Amino acid sequence: MSNAPPSWELFLIPEGQKKLSMTKDTKIPNAATFTILKEDHTLGNILRMQLLKNPKVLFAGYKMPHPLEHYFVLKVQTTPDTTPLEVLQQELAGLISE
Repeated sequence: MSNAPPSWELFLIPEGQKKLSMTKDTKIPNAATFTILKEDHTLGNILRMQLLKNPKVLFAGYKMPHPLEHYFVLKVQTTPDTTPLEVLQQELAGLISE
């Protein structure tokens, strides 16, 4: 008998949920918050570092709300000539090609 959750909960996305969701920030211009399910610090830190290499990104940071919850929240602010979603798509494509 164990209190550990089933191992499949670490990577299977529940039906009806999306891997990535975006919320525009109403207080900060050109900013958005992305919630990425079933990932941890590995992807969060790599993605943050890749975003910060882009000169159009003013801010990029992430947090994991709780160690036992398997998702992270990524905040991105960009210059006015682009959107956070466009920059995220570009940098994800860059990471995949590396």
